[in-house]
Amino acid sequence: MSTVKLQKTLTPFALWALGVGYVISGMYFGWNLGLEKGGTLGMAIATVVVMAMYITFTFSYSELACAIPKAGGVFDYAERALGRNVAFIAGIAQTVEFVFAPPAIAFAIGAYFNAFFPDVPIITSAVVVYLLFTGLNIIGVRAAATFEIVITVLAVGELLLFVGMVSPSFDAANLVSNAFPNGWGGAFAAIPFAIWFFLGIEGIANVAEEAKNPQRDIKKGFGWAIFTLAMLCVLVFVSAVGVAGWEAIVYQSGNEGATSDSPLPLALSRVTGDNHVMYHLLITVGLFGLVASFHGLILAAGRSTYEMGKAHHFPAFLGIVSPRFRTPAYALLGNMLLGLLALFSGRTGEIITLSVFGALTLYVIAMVALIKLRNREPELHRPFRVPLYPAFPVIVIIIGSISLISMLVYNWGIGLVYGLVLLVSFALFKIFRK
Repeated sequence: MSTVKLQKTLTPFALWALGVGYVISGMYFGWNLGLEKGGTLGMAIATVVVMAMYITFTFSYSELACAIPKAGGVFDYAERALGRNVAFIAGIAQTVEFVFAPPAIAFAIGAYFNAFFPDVPIITSAVVVYLLFTGLNIIGVRAAATFEIVITVLAVGELLLFVGMVSPSFDAANLVSNAFPNGWGGAFAAIPFAIWFFLGIEGIANVAEEAKNPQRDIKKGFGWAIFTLAMLCVLVFVSAVGVAGWEAIVYQSGNEGATSDSPLPLALSRVTGDNHVMYHLLITVGLFGLVASFHGLILAAGRSTYEMGKAHHFPAFLGIVSPRFRTPAYALLGNMLLGLLALFSGRTGEIITLSVFGALTLYVIAMVALIKLRNREPELHRPFRVPLYPAFPVIVIIIGSISLISMLVYNWGIGLVYGLVLLVSFALFKIFRK
């Protein structure tokens, strides 16, 4: 096994940029489809509950990441607290989340390019960005993090610009119009789309080994990232719906028919028209949000797969650090191949749902590991301790479990696929470990 170590270059600001960057594409597309399920009130209820889960999760996960700053994230925490079998399941869940979210975002990036260059097929652009950003991550974490900082700042600025432009047209009456069309069932059905607002922030833990001072820097990066994302979520949700009602940012025609993955341009077109220079600026710069999340998740996924390879739960070559670049190059390439296969399936909605199943599994296992470690290793050095323990991790377990059940009810087909992935992977793990 290679003795080359990952390079320690990340500052708290870089960790903030990575945390926000992992997630920020969820502000630009996808979340509005939850409005079709639950209306404004149903989606708002789902979002508030999910936001509570992510805030409590972020504080709880920060304790684990500071105490055990390893690139494997939940895999390392679960192995120490719950044993190798549960750790393997946690590692597979984390891999599913981080490997299958980027293909959906890559497809959206391809769609953006196709809107400006109709002669370039969506799939072609998606493959090109996969190759480009995998290569950037292989070159080095410093270059990757610097790029992520720049692109994340631009994406945040663009969201604030959008809010400022549509706010004069805000009408509170639009928030209560047809607000709860499907009752409580709609609120439960909207949960996956509310999760899409925040999916991926836990990726900060996967670059813990590359932080200059993990015990000090991770809690700062996590804390400022979740605060930024919570504020952006509320601003974008309220301002976008407040322009003309939820139907205007769900359906391309404004009433019904084909749904859209572009809620912000739909809202802005009601204010400026679709020929205004600021409208085109939003669409152009909106690409930065997609790129930030795509690039950040590739970075986090590489570290997750690397740690599984280093533990021999995946092929051992995936756990080798490149001597030249000091990055997990083989893990990054392996993830890219899986991502391209998912991309060519063309089933982006199902891919997103599969990724959410992995994330929820990760959250529940991580919180159980936190409680177990508190009881079994009270002397473990914890530079950061979650406040209001054990309330915070218990809240995550309850909301995460309910969300998983809801996901299974409304997406049983994808749930079956996810269950088979876990079952087959675990069976192979037991066979080859013997």
